[in-house]
Amino acid sequence: MDTVIAAALPALGWAVHGGLLARRLATARRDPLTGLHTRAGWTTRAEQLLHRHPAALVLLVDLDDFKAVNDTHGHAAGDAVLAATARRLRDWCGRHGIAARLGGDEFAAIVTDPAHTAGLAALRTALARPVPHDGSLLPVSASVGSCHRADLPVPALTDALGAADAAMYAVKGHGRRNVHN
Repeated sequence: MDTVIAAALPALGWAVHGGLLARRLATARRDPLTGLHTRAGWTTRAEQLLHRHPAALVLLVDLDDFKAVNDTHGHAAGDAVLAATARRLRDWCGRHGIAARLGGDEFAAIVTDPAHTAGLAALRTALARPVPHDGSLLPVSASVGSCHRADLPVPALTDALGAADAAMYAVKGHGRRNVHN
């Protein structure tokens, strides 16, 4: 019996170690503030979804004048805005997509079937709602660019992100609180 236990202990140790490593890897692929995927975790999954779903829609979201929130109200207020934006984007995607925080105040999402979302106008409205923080309401403005997979000659995520980025900056050029695809 002692021989069986002695032989099983290293295997148990490796199993526990493997489980801990898997948990750390999963945590590293999530943004600690928002709970969304990080760029690396999202990109891998988004590429798969883009290739499998002909109706897929790729979005880029950039918070407008985010630095002013941090400068005026403090970094805790900025964190509240980032967390609220993440929740709103995740809720909008629902079960038909995934969202990510790419870094700073930039977010991305892919939805496999946009017909199962509330639509881009609803997203714009949700993202523009003020965020409650410390007894006040913080103004929020976001620019959203999108690209439909069907608009791409080849369904490549880099091309979809490039088109969504160009659309987002076209919005910024025409004023804030807008959506363009």
